[in-house]
Amino acid sequence: MFEERSLPDDVRTVRERHAPGALVLDVERDFETLPPAVAEDLGLLVDEFDPVTYPAGWLPDDVPTVLSRLAGGTLTVGAPGDGTVVTTRQTDPPVVLVKGRATGTPDDFLDHLVADALLRLGVDAPEHALGFFSTDYRTLDTAVRETGDGSSADTYQTAVALFDAWLGLHTRPTVADWDGEFPRLHAAWVDAGERLTDRLADLPGLVARGEMTFPAATEYACGAVRHGLDLPAPFSALDTAAYRDHGSTFAVEWAERTFASL
Repeated sequence: MFEERSLPDDVRTVRERHAPGALVLDVERDFETLPPAVAEDLGLLVDEFDPVTYPAGWLPDDVPTVLSRLAGGTLTVGAPGDGTVVTTRQTDPPVVLVKGRATGTPDDFLDHLVADALLRLGVDAPEHALGFFSTDYRTLDTAVRETGDGSSADTYQTAVALFDAWLGLHTRPTVADWDGEFPRLHAAWVDAGERLTDRLADLPGLVARGEMTFPAATEYACGAVRHGLDLPAPFSALDTAAYRDHGSTFAVEWAERTFASL
């Protein structure tokens, strides 16, 4: 099920600097959340587990199933919205998991994703968006539902996106400096950002015309934050030092103002 991934020199150097000792594993199957029995098989490769749990009181009554699992005692690795590469610090050493869906992905881009995941392990941050928002998750939920047709799934999508942008504000300066030392990884990062530019400027228009939901537009914009792209209002407020420094408090205030104005 798990096989240690061979890393090229540049990615191996990133690991040594930002997540020394971390395991990078290829996963035979694709997944959103690893079944508990499969997650526990990681025990054959790591020294110990330290499962993360969250108080059920942080959650509204109507939440996606994955959040209920996160709040429980079951070892939960991976969640919807994580993408092709997943990290966890619930193991010692921490682990980067490359999903089965990565098959066929260009090598440079996949190596960039792995390097970015290793950078994220080096950030002192919660395991998941729920840990980032903690007791404010209910407040975020109320803000997202301010539009009248928001759902628990919309809240989850928004929370994951906002957390992703906040992490990106911490890792982006490092990646931006890789141009000289790790040009291959830097070029893959630039290329990934350029693929987002087509629809970025028109995000408000897409929402206004009903061609994209606001949570989906937020997800798109937050992906652009990781690449330092120019964002239209109201998303431009998320690419700021204020958000980097104040985290979830800033994110909730942004959501309250923004969703109320829709």
